[in-house]
Amino acid sequence: MHNILFFGDSLTAGYGLKNVKTESLPALVQQKIDAAKLPYHVINGGLSGDTSAGGLFRLDYWTNRPIQVSVLELGINDIIRGISPQVTHKNLQAIIDKVKLKFPHVKLALMGMEIPAFISGTLAAEFKAIFRQLADANHMTFVPFYPAGVAGKPHLNLPDMLHPSAEGYHVMLDNVWPVIRELL
Repeated sequence: MHNILFFGDSLTAGYGLKNVKTESLPALVQQKIDAAKLPYHVINGGLSGDTSAGGLFRLDYWTNRPIQVSVLELGINDIIRGISPQVTHKNLQAIIDKVKLKFPHVKLALMGMEIPAFISGTLAAEFKAIFRQLADANHMTFVPFYPAGVAGKPHLNLPDMLHPSAEGYHVMLDNVWPVIRELL
C-alpha cells in the first residue's frame, strides 16, 4: 500500500463537515481510489487555521511513514493574518524541501490559492503568484485555485462562506481528482 499525504489547513481537514471521514476532499479522493482498486491510502494531514509556518513545524509528524504522493495546500491563513507572500513562499519551499529530502522519489502536487476579494492592492497578485512559482520551480503538479467553482457560491459553502460544504467538496473533487490520478 502506498501513502498519499494531503497536508493543509481547514480546506484539507474538512472544517465544519458533518463527517470528515466521508465528506472531506481527502476522503473523497480515497473513495475514488477504492473504486478504481488502486493500492493507495490517503492520509488527511489537515489542521484548521494552520499557516505555512505551522505546517513547517508539524510536518515531521506527518512524514513519519513513507509517502509516495504529497499534496500541499497551505497559505490562505497566512494572508488573512497579514503574513507577507514572501514569508509564505519561503515556508512552503521549506516544506517542499523537507518532503523531497526525506522521500527523494515522492510525487508532488500543489493546490494554489487566491486572495479573498476583501483584501485589495498588489498583495492579491503577489500572493497568487507564489503558488505558480513554487509549482514551476519544484516541478509539481499544480491546481491553480483549489476551491475553483466553489468559492463565493453560497449553495456550495458553509454559512461562513469560507469553507466548502459536502456538496462543495464534490465540485472540488472534479477539479482535483484528475490531477491526483495522473500521479498514481
